[in-house]
Amino acid sequence: MMSEYFHPYRDVTFALRELVGFDALCESAGLSEVNGELAEAILEEAGKFGSEVWAPLNKVGDQNGAKMTDVGVQESPGFAEVYRSFVESGWPTLTFPEAFGGQALPNVLGTAVNEIWQSANLAFGLCPLLTQGAGAALEHHADEALKEIWLPKLVSGEWTGTMNLTEPDAGSDLAAVKTRAVPEGDHYLITGQKIFITWGDHQMTDNIVHLVLARLPDAPAGVKGISLFVVPKFLLDENGEPGQANDVKCVSIEHKLGIHGSPTCTMSFGDNGGAVGYMVGEPNQGLAYMFTMMNHARQAVGLQGLAISERSYQQAVEYARERVQGTRKDGSKIPIIEFPDVRRMLMQMRASIEAMRGLALLAAAEVDREQYADDGEQAKVHGERVELFTPIVKGWLTELSQEVTYLGVQIHGGMGFVEETGAAQHYRDARILTIYEGTTGIQALDLVGRKIVRNQGVAMNALLDEIDAFTQQLEADAELAAMAVRLKSALEAAREATRWLLEEGSQSSSAPGAISVPFMMLMGYLCGGWVSCRMAHSAARQLASGQGDSAFLNAKVTTTRFYCEHLLPRTQGLLDTILSGSESVMGLPESQF
Repeated sequence: MMSEYFHPYRDVTFALRELVGFDALCESAGLSEVNGELAEAILEEAGKFGSEVWAPLNKVGDQNGAKMTDVGVQESPGFAEVYRSFVESGWPTLTFPEAFGGQALPNVLGTAVNEIWQSANLAFGLCPLLTQGAGAALEHHADEALKEIWLPKLVSGEWTGTMNLTEPDAGSDLAAVKTRAVPEGDHYLITGQKIFITWGDHQMTDNIVHLVLARLPDAPAGVKGISLFVVPKFLLDENGEPGQANDVKCVSIEHKLGIHGSPTCTMSFGDNGGAVGYMVGEPNQGLAYMFTMMNHARQAVGLQGLAISERSYQQAVEYARERVQGTRKDGSKIPIIEFPDVRRMLMQMRASIEAMRGLALLAAAEVDREQYADDGEQAKVHGERVELFTPIVKGWLTELSQEVTYLGVQIHGGMGFVEETGAAQHYRDARILTIYEGTTGIQALDLVGRKIVRNQGVAMNALLDEIDAFTQQLEADAELAAMAVRLKSALEAAREATRWLLEEGSQSSSAPGAISVPFMMLMGYLCGGWVSCRMAHSAARQLASGQGDSAFLNAKVTTTRFYCEHLLPRTQGLLDTILSGSESVMGLPESQF
């Protein structure tokens, strides 16, 4: 009994309207032809495409994953036909610039649509996700000649893109990259091996555009000596069409716990003399350029945490309604959705998801606000907020997805442990999300180190002040005052944790690393409570004025109340852990492990 997927259209459009302020965002950005009505129409069509076309292949990809063949990687059955339909419908073009065939729609709308693809089929959704990231890196950093050649086909989705960073001896430590790039006329010859390359090969498109980190012969050591190259699967002929095969191939694919429909490839460059590559931007600036793609991908992977949680929740609700256990005095059977503990688990899934969605959309909107800011100072403020949100979105949403999909299995009881129900697939698929595009620990170190300590908490305190101002507004509503108390308590925990980090934690070499994940999770729960309370506040105002669907609005308020009572209190325990520092973490000698 594997559930179908339906798009939570009302919840998404409510968040766009009431939390993001989509119409005001478009107006301030000068996007006169874009508004909430258009966004809702796009989301309605995307929801149909996701549920009717993508979702049925989710289990197919899990049971019939990508395979190595004589011609390279063969994607799961049905994927190629659906991908062609996806491209023909124009879905990949939503947020790219019009100059390269895009529709120039706001990033936050693209994010809302992307949730649909990731919920419907997470493994398949990775292919356009990586292509969008590759396109963004070229858009920002390539010269005009490279853009004209490669961007239009990436924007349309006719060609797909990849990100090639990791090597057998260089995982997260990119300073250890050994792949070489030697000048040869108007191009470079690339030699080396990359591992864990998502959708590194397939037969769905005529070409694949690899973005590859490599070193020039005279490059300085470490991360300062890395350059970025476009390395296509097929070289282009005089008409700009794929022709001769380049010296790059997939030599193996990983056998993974989940996302079986997504080929994770080991790529070999230059087995026969060197793969032809073209430098992006300036020499030795590759890591900075790749961070454009990585930051795009980090928010997108956080969104995947939300997306797989939504899919797991929908299936759990359906199962809880249908599964009967026990008999009433009148002989009627009891569906388990009536049991308080099952209801608690469903509420925890629901409250987590609504908070995750709100934060993901708010962070995506900050990218738009930075791009369309009227002046440099405004752009700087929004850019700092993007920088602050990105590790929280990536880290907290993906960590929380482990718990949500776990609950999805738990609600199924023994049947959750059986593959036929499909609950286990969501749990397995979610597991990679805390690992790729930078592990949870890397996100947390980025948050406490680069985003807080480095600028002495200026951006963090600005966020906390904004939450504080809203908390005072929430206190004025008698119906929501109890939520305000909980939110204020979590806010004070965040202030105390930030103070400790800046004043005491930074004096120790090990403390920031030891407390970074608890700190990031504390901020996730706080921000999740903030966005949830903002939406509940909007719902309460509509109820008071007699507007809207009262059942939907009351559910929004009740779900937020549950979040405040069951999830926000976690911030206090996390604060206790943070204030304990690193003594017990580092206390045992290595020999005792």
